[in-house]
Amino acid sequence: MDTTVGGFPTTRLRRTRMNPVLRAMVRETELSPKDFIYPLFVVPGKKVKREVSSMPGVYQMSVDEIVRECAEVYALGIPAVIFFGIPDHKDEVGSGAYDDRGIVQQALRAVKKEVPALLLITDVCLCEYTSHGHCGIVRGEEIVNDPSVELLTKEALSHAKAGADMVAPSDMFDGRVGAIRKVLDANGFTTTPIMSYAAKYASGFYGPFREAAESTPKFGDRRSHQMDPANGDEALREVAQDIEEGADIVMVKPALPYLDVIHRVKERFGMPTAAYNVSGEYAMVKAAGKLGWVDEERVMMEVLTSIKRAGADMILTYFAKAAAKVLSK
Repeated sequence: MDTTVGGFPTTRLRRTRMNPVLRAMVRETELSPKDFIYPLFVVPGKKVKREVSSMPGVYQMSVDEIVRECAEVYALGIPAVIFFGIPDHKDEVGSGAYDDRGIVQQALRAVKKEVPALLLITDVCLCEYTSHGHCGIVRGEEIVNDPSVELLTKEALSHAKAGADMVAPSDMFDGRVGAIRKVLDANGFTTTPIMSYAAKYASGFYGPFREAAESTPKFGDRRSHQMDPANGDEALREVAQDIEEGADIVMVKPALPYLDVIHRVKERFGMPTAAYNVSGEYAMVKAAGKLGWVDEERVMMEVLTSIKRAGADMILTYFAKAAAKVLSK
């Protein structure tokens, strides 16, 4: 049965593919450096730029190096970064996360002074700051919800006071978006948006990140609060709840194994939608490229295009700088 419009030989779909100029003119999905958010890992010290072994090209950096990196990022046309902090001291309640002199707070003030036009986003979670590596307060073997949310609101407020343009809770505890919105509003930050990690899965793709953020749990896992990879409908419920609580942007994480979820979220809610092209996705492309198994640059651009095509308005990616350079050619 002929399902084409007009049918072969009258319809020849290859006609618009034969010429590179025409291919570009009919291209449905366009990437831009403005689509990217670049993740950065901030550590104490000075002149520190330490490569993450499982993520070639990604570094833990001290505040002075972060400032230089942010200037380069902005010059490449990338509009935003997201900070993850690794403190010099960790404890059971992650006090470094909401210390007004904490490492992320220092980075915010320094970058805001030197690169004021760059949008500064902060990851709001406790896992990088707790001695046990979990995202919240641990009692016995349980990661408890409400006391953890209380500390997350303190962290978000501390970040806003230090200059964060947007806060991004990544913990996946129930009610944290609404609690953060309430605290921000009560303290005069009514215009500070929240980008919620709304559908964050308990994924095997986070391994390299945990090296970069030094946040590997000392025991157990995060399946009690991050989503089961088998569930799609549940993601829509999570996103709906976060929107109701005041999320301005919703995120799906990881990106590649959940392109269907990104698409469903965008189609259902029509909200600004972010996707996190996570560390494991990045590391696989880098490793295969190093071994000569794939054309790294080509695969990088194909991956990022697929995420945007699925419905993401913005992409958190460690490829941001490399992709921006390709797009500027």
